[in-house]
Amino acid sequence: MNKDTLAIEKKKKNYKNNKFKFGRIIYYFFVVLLLFLILFPFVWLVISSFKFEKDIISWPPKLFAENYTLDNYIKVFNQIPMWSYIKNTVIFAGGVTIISVFLDSLAGYALSRMEFRGKNILYYGVLLTMMIPFQVYMIPLFLEISGMGLIDTYTGLILPRTTSAFGIFMMRSFFINLPKDLEEAARIDGLNEFQIFYKIMLPLIKPAMLSLGMFTLMNSWNDLLYPLMLTTTSDMRTLPAGLALFTGQHISFYGPVMAGAVVAMLPLLVLYVFLQKYFVQGTATAGLKG
Repeated sequence: MNKDTLAIEKKKKNYKNNKFKFGRIIYYFFVVLLLFLILFPFVWLVISSFKFEKDIISWPPKLFAENYTLDNYIKVFNQIPMWSYIKNTVIFAGGVTIISVFLDSLAGYALSRMEFRGKNILYYGVLLTMMIPFQVYMIPLFLEISGMGLIDTYTGLILPRTTSAFGIFMMRSFFINLPKDLEEAARIDGLNEFQIFYKIMLPLIKPAMLSLGMFTLMNSWNDLLYPLMLTTTSDMRTLPAGLALFTGQHISFYGPVMAGAVVAMLPLLVLYVFLQKYFVQGTATAGLKG
């Protein structure tokens, strides 16, 4: 191989390296840009919650201010029953999450591992309900809950959310991928169907249950229209509903509203940090079959 050939090969190698480096730079640029677009509203919200009102509404808007205060957090806890909203949200979202994850797991197990007449028809019927918007059946739901005398009660809030089509679909997708040898061996050992579900299957889908629990908790915690429709007194409002009414009553005071939004967002953020490993593991393997 002569010198000219070596020089050409070296140029090709340098060109490929430079092209690779340029591609990596472009990739990281868009990743950083996307991360900035996602995080900037939250950073603005948190910083503004510590600002004085004049700094929040100043023009041109500024991200940082010269002075900061805790008055917005003090006002939001003094002007509205914030602790009552937090308690109602924890009971509503926590109750829905615990019951829904368990019942969705039962339904998913039955639709994936058991054989019975009409199983496929039932499964596709459940999936069809995912296509119906809440606004379509919200009035019949309100009339039904009102007729049962459950308006403005925890039971009335939790009962219609005790299971979901998405949760059943997600659990079935996990169960259907588990090897059948496990349950066959368990039956030989004398376990009944519920014991197989509880002792064998549930431990294997722990990441899936935590992922579904996180999805359900976030959906219930941040829901506005549903709890607003089924509650009539301030004592039963959840955080989104209470803050929405507070915003309407005090539209010119943005500081306390932003402080309330931070308080409502913080528990989910902390919970996600601790459950992130299971959440990513569960969502990465969801819906592989079925």
